[in-house]
Amino acid sequence: MLRLAGPLAVVAGAASALVFAGPTTAQVPDLTGRTVQMIIGFGAGGGYDRWGRTVGQHIGRHLPGRPSVVPQNMPGGGSLTAANHIYNVAPKDGTVLGIIARDATLAPLSGMKGARFDPLKLTWVGTPTTDTNVCFVHRRARVQSFEDLLKHELIIGNNGVGTGTYAYPNALNGLLGTRFKQVAGYKVSVDVLLAMERGEVEGYCQTWDSAYNARPALFKDGTFKVLFQAGSELHPDIKAPSIFAFAKTPELKVALQYLYIGQGIGRPFIAPPGMAPATVTMLRDAFNATMKDPEYIADVKKMKFEHDPKDGRYLETIIRNAYATPKHVIDRVAALIK
Repeated sequence: MLRLAGPLAVVAGAASALVFAGPTTAQVPDLTGRTVQMIIGFGAGGGYDRWGRTVGQHIGRHLPGRPSVVPQNMPGGGSLTAANHIYNVAPKDGTVLGIIARDATLAPLSGMKGARFDPLKLTWVGTPTTDTNVCFVHRRARVQSFEDLLKHELIIGNNGVGTGTYAYPNALNGLLGTRFKQVAGYKVSVDVLLAMERGEVEGYCQTWDSAYNARPALFKDGTFKVLFQAGSELHPDIKAPSIFAFAKTPELKVALQYLYIGQGIGRPFIAPPGMAPATVTMLRDAFNATMKDPEYIADVKKMKFEHDPKDGRYLETIIRNAYATPKHVIDRVAALIK
């Protein structure tokens, strides 16, 4: 299980101390006989889809009236389509929530085209886990270490602009001088893994749990090798160095910390802005109760996902801390991930 360290530990500590004031006397919505829509910002089959469907399967039991929760995939723009819909179109009555990419949460701050929402106004419901990102290669690739990546080109797949699969390698090219060459057009992560096996691409940058659980045998037998990892701390199951070890200056380290701040955001569940405080509390309480639900936890273990939930206030604090990053660092990273 991942634990926050360094700058993200400060974020977590701030979250635990943060107090939100506001009216609490409004009536909690009764969702009896209603349908709650769980919007998933990616296509079927990937990690976000599985997380969204699993939470959706259980959260209805913890909402007032025990409504049906129906998943709806809404891919596009690295989940920006889903984020824009939830922010601008979805009703504010507690009948819509969804899961978006961790990196999409900071898209407006980075000036990413197509982001039409304000992260500071979104309702942050919670995340079921925090993440570690890895860049890994097939054993047939010429590149087999980070040092190799500074000398030789590595052809990798991605899932589109706006996702970490695109943003992280592109930023590392500019910050550290790596030589990733990206191939787009793969809708979900499993498509890239198949492309690696077929020899169409040589590598991929993805969250560890999604990558390993999709192809555990290939990681175990050495067919897939992790070049480096990026998380709040070194993951005990990954035998690869941290990307932060390759930052040669303090400013580069700050830039990398901002680039990978999404790993602390994990798999964020959001709801529309401007909802009544009682509705926000309802969704957050239902999410928190789901995270403690034995049936839910059993399903997460079956998927071999890491269970490390954080609440909505924790996510709010991470977002606010991201906005406190020095502007010149934000601008530098933003220019590299567009």
